[in-house]
Amino acid sequence: MTLKDHLLRRIREHGPMTVADYMNACLLHPIHGYYTTRDPLGAQGDFITAPEISQMFGELVGLCLAQSWIGQGQPARIALAELGPGRGTLMADILRATRNVPGFHDAAEITLLEASPALRHIQSETLRDHTPRWIDAIDDLPDLPLFLVANEFFDALPIRQFLREGSSWRERLVGGDGTSLTFGLGPQTAQPALSERLSDTQDGDLVELCSATAPMLGFIAGQITRHGGVAMIIDYGDWRSLGDTLQAVRSHEVTDPLKDPGQADLTAHVDFETLALAAKAAGCAYTKLTPQGVFLERLGITGRARSLAAPLGGSQLETLVAAHRRLTHPDEMGNLFKVLGLYPPNAAPPPGLEP
Repeated sequence: MTLKDHLLRRIREHGPMTVADYMNACLLHPIHGYYTTRDPLGAQGDFITAPEISQMFGELVGLCLAQSWIGQGQPARIALAELGPGRGTLMADILRATRNVPGFHDAAEITLLEASPALRHIQSETLRDHTPRWIDAIDDLPDLPLFLVANEFFDALPIRQFLREGSSWRERLVGGDGTSLTFGLGPQTAQPALSERLSDTQDGDLVELCSATAPMLGFIAGQITRHGGVAMIIDYGDWRSLGDTLQAVRSHEVTDPLKDPGQADLTAHVDFETLALAAKAAGCAYTKLTPQGVFLERLGITGRARSLAAPLGGSQLETLVAAHRRLTHPDEMGNLFKVLGLYPPNAAPPPGLEP
């Protein structure tokens, strides 16, 4: 039985499901889930993330974390954490770039939040010279100063979608016609969580909600407020959600999110306003939302690229130049991806990010 068969049977027996339930089944079903069955990254996979494009990304993020650790008095024990570490490439680059920062590695308890058994295995190979600890939930983070990065993590959290009708909303649901999965709309209902969106939307507008975002971010922010540390959230999205941003990617091409469930990556744009408000509620300071290209340029990516380019020529040099452009140029990842930093109210923001 395929995941599509399983979902159609579930719909016949229990009725249409929310987009969030559909995403959760597609990504994390224990047998057929996208993340539980494969390595989705790289040229042979379905998509590529910034750490896989160039080592420069992880190196600069690592030095940013280390500088924040120094600025906060070099606490003797910290949680050096990553949410959704992929292949472990970002953490490996962070650790390589910071190996000469006195005391940083001795202080760090490497902690990885990862749901995929397949990716955990790859991460263990990538980080075999270190001793990471894997956790299943955000509240399993060590009760220590927290130095955390989440790159393309929040975009994979399941969302619900609501279409406005007058002063009420209809939820977008996934149903079936017997052989195919289809989108439909539920009954008109009030949605207290969307009451403030009545002032900036009109009939026919679609708004997305991710119920997991605020609690997770609130826990992270609360820990930083109590114990110190920083968090860098790097993802695509903007300040406030509006419109249908659900997308499926397979073999580096956008595809129908209802076609071949479990065989494509499903994501949605991150609503950074929700993250910032959750941080504020936990007493944590947050930075301005900064384009990834600006953030990396402030950290010195062009200088690092020139240093790496010095001994190169031919195709190797072309690859490096293309990676720099892809990470920073406004028409590539430079503007699409944003960075939000969290930090204690009495500390400086992470380097490269303005308060």
